Amino acid sequence: MSFLSKRAQGIAPYTAGEQPQDRTYIKLNTNENPYPPSPRVEEALHTFESAALRRYPRPNADVLRAAIAKREGVAPENVFCGNGSDEVLALTFPAFFDAEGRGACFADLTYSFYEVFAAFFCVPTHIFPLKADFTFDLEGMKGVDCAGYYIANPNAPTGVGIAREEVERFVAALPDKLVILDEAYMDFFGESCVPLTKRYQNVLVVKTFSKSYSLAGIRCGYAVGDAALIDALFRMKDCFNSYPVDMVAEAVCAAAIADEEYYAACTQQVKSERERLRAELQGMGFTVPKSSANFLFAGRAKVCGGEIYRALKAAGVLVRHWQKPLLEDFVRITIGTPQQNDVLLEQLKKILS
Repeated sequence: MSFLSKRAQGIAPYTAGEQPQDRTYIKLNTNENPYPPSPRVEEALHTFESAALRRYPRPNADVLRAAIAKREGVAPENVFCGNGSDEVLALTFPAFFDAEGRGACFADLTYSFYEVFAAFFCVPTHIFPLKADFTFDLEGMKGVDCAGYYIANPNAPTGVGIAREEVERFVAALPDKLVILDEAYMDFFGESCVPLTKRYQNVLVVKTFSKSYSLAGIRCGYAVGDAALIDALFRMKDCFNSYPVDMVAEAVCAAAIADEEYYAACTQQVKSERERLRAELQGMGFTVPKSSANFLFAGRAKVCGGEIYRALKAAGVLVRHWQKPLLEDFVRITIGTPQQNDVLLEQLKKILS
């Protein structure tokens, strides 16, 4: 006898990047930052008073909200914090979309959690194809009869970015539709649409501490937008978990976001390696769209994506591969350190030969 609900039996969950423990790998499959967090993070951990853990954290993470607001140039009332940007994105579905409504629109090749969240919250979806060069067809998306859009910028898994001025034209033309911009990789691009949240009430920007801040293990993300949008997220949050950001996470992330100089240097190192690695891959015959993220989407070389993934794993290098139409010819490669990238290139040359 099964005690599972029909939804639990039928839903297809999100599949996270693999974390094998059988050996030591060069891990280039989950878009983690190859560099450590700011020294201020270490200091925050050492000075944290563990006795405080007997009490609940601040329900709204107000200290962190203030630190984020200062960094983003907005008011604290325009900031919402959650347990990773995935949780923040999840809460947007019940906050802004109805099961019997016009639904949400997003690209066919984008962050696959959007489709999972939509199914979980019974939100209708409109899947719109990317162009042949993997760029967004924003003009075509305008015509979709939906309540709002999810746009990953830079996109995942392609890495392609959209200039802020292009996003603004899209937003301005759709004042009656919500545009949720998932900027998980934005610090590797530098075209954040947070400034648009001051001019347009229909823009919500979602960010994370996992990527450019090297804090994937702490699980913290945030949203920036009009106060009415932020209030809706708090309403949803308090229906699930009043305390999504723990005390340690709040202290660590507040320390991290204040160290702009350190992270700017780390981000520049990643960007520099990204360009070097892309040029090397193209020289091997790979098709590699220009990336604005901390990874590359590479494929259609002499060997199929699945074969490259398996051969690299056997050699101790992990990359991401999907057994899905439109994706199966490609692998997604996180930008590592120069030394890690050199090993990757050496192994790829052996595989392709």
